Amino acid sequence: MKMHINQQTDILAVIDVQNDFLPGGALGVKDGDHIIPVINHLLTHRFQRSFATQDWHPKNHISFAENHLGAKPYDEIELPYGQQTLWPAHAVQNTFGAELSSKLQQQYFQMILRKGWHQHIDSYSAFYENDQMTSTGLVGWLQNIGIKRIFYTGLAEDFCVAYSAQDAVKAGFQTYIIQDATKPVALPMKKYETTANKARHELQELGVIYLTSNDIIV
Repeated sequence: MKMHINQQTDILAVIDVQNDFLPGGALGVKDGDHIIPVINHLLTHRFQRSFATQDWHPKNHISFAENHLGAKPYDEIELPYGQQTLWPAHAVQNTFGAELSSKLQQQYFQMILRKGWHQHIDSYSAFYENDQMTSTGLVGWLQNIGIKRIFYTGLAEDFCVAYSAQDAVKAGFQTYIIQDATKPVALPMKKYETTANKARHELQELGVIYLTSNDIIV
């Protein structure tokens, strides 16, 4: 499938390509660094519009296992807004781990959106905190600049990328995931085997289209 880019109404989303999500980081995604050259090529040769997101957690963030007595990373707890996976501390504000990768061509981003800075609410999606009520303001910004289609890259495919794609569909944007420009955490699950399989199944049900960077032409 070949996809022509409309430079006025299409935008590239680069989700959380931060040091802590890259190999060697606090929550490193396997082969996460392999997607950076693909993203850079898309930024420099395909898209004129792009934005990035950046997890930006306080030290006492509610999603950190170390902030819950007796809890371990990847435990599940119940919070007022629903189930919450507990994570190793990551992307703590003003640390090296929270920085976007220096290998990214960051000069092409029109905006960098910081999320997850509320202490008591986690934030996977670029659009809403996990309570699905607290907005980041992204919908209004995208609508204001005339965006119709969003093409997702970044980390991790089955969490922040997937939640962002889901909310993009709900907001009325045509939504795509560029497969060779994202990598999953792929936590084990009973029904779907991994969180990556679950995310893909649910997103395809919503109409999200998966393609590769080679499918995108100007």
